[in-house]
Amino acid sequence: MQQPQAAGPNGPNRPSTYDAVTVPAADADAVTVPAADADAVTVPAADADAVTVPAADAADVVTVPAADAADVVTVPAADADVVIETRGLAKRYRGTLAVDGLDLRVPRGSVFGFLGPNGSGKTTTIRMLMGLIAPTAGTARVLGRPMPSAQRTVLPKVGALIEGPALYGFLSGHDNLLRYDAADPTADPRTRRARVGSALDRVGLTAAGAKKAKAYSLGMKQRLGLAAALLQPRELLVLDEPTNGLDPQGMREIRSLVRELAADGTTVFLSSHLLDEIEQVCTHAAVMARGRLLTQGPVAELAAGTRGRLVVTTPDPADAARVLKEQGVGALLTDGQRVSGELPADPPDLADLNAALVAAGVRVRGFGLERASLEDAFVALTGEGFDVAG
Repeated sequence: MQQPQAAGPNGPNRPSTYDAVTVPAADADAVTVPAADADAVTVPAADADAVTVPAADAADVVTVPAADAADVVTVPAADADVVIETRGLAKRYRGTLAVDGLDLRVPRGSVFGFLGPNGSGKTTTIRMLMGLIAPTAGTARVLGRPMPSAQRTVLPKVGALIEGPALYGFLSGHDNLLRYDAADPTADPRTRRARVGSALDRVGLTAAGAKKAKAYSLGMKQRLGLAAALLQPRELLVLDEPTNGLDPQGMREIRSLVRELAADGTTVFLSSHLLDEIEQVCTHAAVMARGRLLTQGPVAELAAGTRGRLVVTTPDPADAARVLKEQGVGALLTDGQRVSGELPADPPDLADLNAALVAAGVRVRGFGLERASLEDAFVALTGEGFDVAG
């Protein structure tokens, strides 16, 4: 077996400054090539003297079986389960650092919530991921390809709704979608009207399809923008505040649609200022503040990382608060007959706390831990409220 050699700062077999390495194909049973951060690397398998494959930064290597009969050989990549990955991603505007050293990983098949207070850098990040603006520093890979250099390869596989849809007000919703579809070089014109009709149906706009877009409400425009993103099957759907302007029923319908898309294998990346919505629909989330990533991971784990609050229901709230304070419970809040507080880092046994309340003559009608929500985790991380549409 012949090993690829690439000169670089990391030494042989660890290329870091080259876009590609050339691997002698020879007549061996297999060749060894660096794996890219993509779903797969496809290389010509024929009778050529060499094959060329993209080189990944400090990637491990995989072994590619050589096939004399096949037209191509597909190389499984190490990070096939990652749809979006950034490393040290930064964007500076006239001295202001909008995004600072972002290291983000979005798992394939997830519904990923992107959260942060106003001005935290969420929309700037999304614009860099889509190749709308270039980063000042760092790298971004979407569907395994570098952005913005691989826009023409990546964007046909991505549906996006960023900062609201751009519509022709004098055209109907149906005709707007026809124009969007016609602009896609991969779209088959023979099935265009069927795709448009299906997209309108999925977002509940079939009855309003003939109405001019200028007569649409904000929520209807959001639906139409989402329909445009769904005209073709997508590997990745990027949604910036997708439920903005929708009534409660419309929000439920969009949440249901997002779940349906995820079940079909589409990865959904969405920003939202509605934390309860993120908890209901997202499997993973990331929290940003002041341009920096504070945390990321499964939603359940993010909430679990924040301590829940002890809640006591009693007709004697003043006495209960006094006893709980003596037992080390902090941040006490009293609301009618409900007393809640944060347990110390080294909490006492809950049974002992209950016994102390009873021994002090407190009539306990309810006692237990209240599970921390994503909102609690968000406030604990950022020190800010949850209206974070930024």
